[in-house]
This record gives sequence, C-alpha cells and structure tokens, in this order.
Amino acid sequence: MTSLHKPGAAAGPRTGGPRRRRVRAGLPLPLLLPGVLALAFLLLPLLALLVRAPWRSLPAQLTSTEVWQALQLSLVSATAATAVSLVLGVPLAWLLARTDFPGRGLVRALVTLPLVLPPVVGGVALLLALGRNGIIGKWLDSWFGITLPFTAAGVVVAEAFVAMPFLVISVEGTLRAADPRFEEAATTLGASRFTAFRRVTLPLIAPGIAAGAVLAWARALGEFGATITFAGNFPGRTQTMPLAVYLALQNDPEAAISLSLVLLAVSIAVLAGLRDRWLTGT
Repeated sequence: MTSLHKPGAAAGPRTGGPRRRRVRAGLPLPLLLPGVLALAFLLLPLLALLVRAPWRSLPAQLTSTEVWQALQLSLVSATAATAVSLVLGVPLAWLLARTDFPGRGLVRALVTLPLVLPPVVGGVALLLALGRNGIIGKWLDSWFGITLPFTAAGVVVAEAFVAMPFLVISVEGTLRAADPRFEEAATTLGASRFTAFRRVTLPLIAPGIAAGAVLAWARALGEFGATITFAGNFPGRTQTMPLAVYLALQNDPEAAISLSLVLLAVSIAVLAGLRDRWLTGT
C-alpha cells in the first residue's frame, strides 16, 4: 500500500505558520529597581487619594448643587469642544497627511504647540486674540455683539484650543497608515476628492477618529489653566470640575478630594475603553 504522505511531510496538523517563541530571561536588577520606583511614583499619589477619601460623607458632597453644576458644565463643554475639534481637526489632519504644500512641517509644529505650551500661556494668548480688545475679539464684539471671555462659550473655546491637537495627531497618524490607493481608485472612477474622503477615507480611519475624539474629550474635561485664564471661575457659569477642585482645596479639602475622585473615575473609564479598542495592536 502506497503512503499518501510525502517524504518529510509533518504528520501533525498544520499550525498556519511558525509560532512566536517568547524568550524568558532573568530580570536585570539595574532596570528592575528604577522601573518599580517609577511605578510607585505614579501610583502612590492616586493610592493616597483613595485612602484619604471621605467615603462616609462622599454621597452628600457629590449631591450638592455646586458639584452638579460644575459636573454638568464640564461634560457639556468637553463634548462641545470635542465636536469643534472633530469639525475642524479632521480636515486639518487630512491636509497634513495627504497634501504637500510649502511649510507643512512648520504648520505641523504649530499645530502640536498647544501640547507643550503652558495652558495659562494659552489662555493669555486667547485673551489677546479673542478678548474684547483682542485682535479678532474687538471685531466680534463691535460687529456681532459676541463676547467670548468669561462665558460658557469661552470655556468651550479654551478647551478646544488645548484638546484639538490630540485629535489632529491621532487622525493624521491613522491617515498616514491608511493606503491612499483606495482614494485614488475612487477618484479614477469619477468621484470627487471630497466624495472619496467621505465615502472611502472616513470609514477607513474611523477607529483613529474615535480614539482621537476620546482623548480630546478627556483632555478637555481636565483642562484648568487656559479655562481659568480665558473664561474665569464663576460658579454656575464657567466653573468646571477642575476649577471646583481648586476652589474647594482652599476652603474644604474633603470636598476637593471627593471632586478629584469623580475626575479620577472618569479618566480611568476613558483609558479602560481605549485600551481594548484603539490603543493596542493585537
């Protein structure tokens, strides 16, 4: 009886490719100790926040009118700032990733400048640009009667200023990873550039847009410096959660801890949602 197996053929089932072998090596002490210290440095303050939290009085403090006003304003303004970032930031990311124009590197550097710029400096810059005596603000006030500083709209503007670069960077990176030949094929078949972007590109980069939007929303929710400089700290009107924490820390430390726990819970929820969907490659 003739064997059906070829010489040298494997008798076991096919695995579909070589398996990845994980090499286990001993932990080098010069790397282990600094790594553990870095982990402790990052986690101990958060642990102290949990240990010192007034758990018994927490429900009463979180149900006060001032807290709910600050939380509502924070959620609404962060969502509005994210919407502004999406409407303006996604086209900007496409221009940086898909077009070649003089000074593109400089434009990219300027777009990322708010990431490293102190937020208070950003607030001062917004006042000089959009304040009542600002370069643009004086025309908005005289022509349309629009005043942005120290208003709820000013909160949205300040948060969008610091949050939009996160979305632009995320979307630009996704666009550079996406194959541009799909857009070229669509334009070859008669679609306009905008139609190709709307029908082909947007579905391809949707995960990157979603990740950038969540990061921008989280950054807007925690914004402090630009908000207090450009919009002020008026309870019920421009006081967001970070500003409420700052004010409560001066008068009622337990209330400040309670408010900090709310922001900590929101941040953990955002990172937990990002980890499994968009921040891992496996």
